[in-house]
Amino acid sequence: MNSAKTATTAPGAAETFTITADGGGRPVTSDERFREWWAGLPRSDRFEVTPVPFGELTQWRFEPGTGNLVHDSGRFFSIEGARVLDGDEARTQPIINQAEIGILGILLKEFDGVPHCLMQAKFEPGNVNLRQLSPTVQATRSNYTRVHRGNDTPYVEYFRDAGRDRVPVDVLQSEQGAWFWRKRNRNIVVRADGDVPPHEDFCWLALDQLRRLLREDNLVNMDARTVLACMPIGRPPVSAAADPFQEALLRSYEHGSWGPDPGALHTTQEIVSWFTDAKSRCEWNSRLVPLAAVEGWTRTEDEIVDDAREDFRIMGVRVSAHNREVARWTQPLLATRAPGLAVFLARPINGVLHLLVQGKPEVGLLDVVEMAPTVQLPPNADAAADAAADPFVAEVVAGTIGRVRHDVLLSEEGGRFYHAQTRYRIVEVGDDFPVDVPQDFCWMTVRQLMELLRHGHYLNIQARSLLACVHALW
Repeated sequence: MNSAKTATTAPGAAETFTITADGGGRPVTSDERFREWWAGLPRSDRFEVTPVPFGELTQWRFEPGTGNLVHDSGRFFSIEGARVLDGDEARTQPIINQAEIGILGILLKEFDGVPHCLMQAKFEPGNVNLRQLSPTVQATRSNYTRVHRGNDTPYVEYFRDAGRDRVPVDVLQSEQGAWFWRKRNRNIVVRADGDVPPHEDFCWLALDQLRRLLREDNLVNMDARTVLACMPIGRPPVSAAADPFQEALLRSYEHGSWGPDPGALHTTQEIVSWFTDAKSRCEWNSRLVPLAAVEGWTRTEDEIVDDAREDFRIMGVRVSAHNREVARWTQPLLATRAPGLAVFLARPINGVLHLLVQGKPEVGLLDVVEMAPTVQLPPNADAAADAAADPFVAEVVAGTIGRVRHDVLLSEEGGRFYHAQTRYRIVEVGDDFPVDVPQDFCWMTVRQLMELLRHGHYLNIQARSLLACVHALW
């Protein structure tokens, strides 16, 4: 079991977040006022993102010998190569190597007894709509230590100097293992004392408002979703469930402990053992290699692209943004060709909703295997080709299985990825769907998934985004 950093969860934290999530009390920012604030933010035409050839990237260069694309400072990130050996089969690809640990932090404060999150309207060059709702602080170490010699990161002092008694959530989590090499960020929530006036690009929102906003396409960004997923939430005190599915969902917040629990198909101990076995059975062996050693990819003046033109590509952009720490810069981005797909199949078992999780290997994960959604297809994946390896892909992609309970198109991290989106779905299946599943899959309750998120490197970024969406189902 790998838990590089264990989350600290203050006593009563689950109950505190539940009160907010139920919408009890009046939010300091009404829904109407939020919409007015969002609409009144600086127009998108004040931001500019222009694709440029690699030769026009300032302070970026291809290293002689390795061919790696690096920044002159030696900081920020680099584009290198990764090699994975799976049995006798070896393959290589470009990958983003960002060794430093960034901060994804949400500031929490009570207004009239209702906890609120300080959220930021953040511009990122890779966002399809440029601006999305992000955590209070979303910054790499290079950014908040001002390697760029730009402005300070607002509110970062709350997270760098937080007292332990004010931190209900604090855990290192991974990011996309298919595109990042062992990337980790600190997911942290800090309770604020005293007055915290919001800057013009920031807004206090109750957790209940945030979970409703998760139903909208490309509004709540990836970094906000992962921190929200790490917040412990108890059973919502909903007075009446809309239907049997919602009743089963509410019970799922209660059941699933380390020992025997009549409401959970497996104990948490059994799940940890299943996960350990999945990691032990995986024969993948991955390592970094020079970008120049990556086979089947070609570097042109404008992009690094796979020869089949089916996978992602690396491109360069010039950026102008009036409200960032630096007003102008250039950088590489990883660009995708189509949206990916991430789906949790959900089924009531003994009256308690369970989600079907898989143990999935990815080349860039620190421990190679993490828990993923039932179906996880990267952008441009050939679903028909993958169907043979994944027993659920064909039916899910074709839409011939179950009832879709949640369907939203959400962006991945816009600071490193260009127009990368994933369609996130939660699909209810009935009693005819088997409880017995292949060995790489396991049924879990919502409570069990939240308990695992007290530790790093259990749930991957797609599973965390979907778990945040689960909270939007009631």
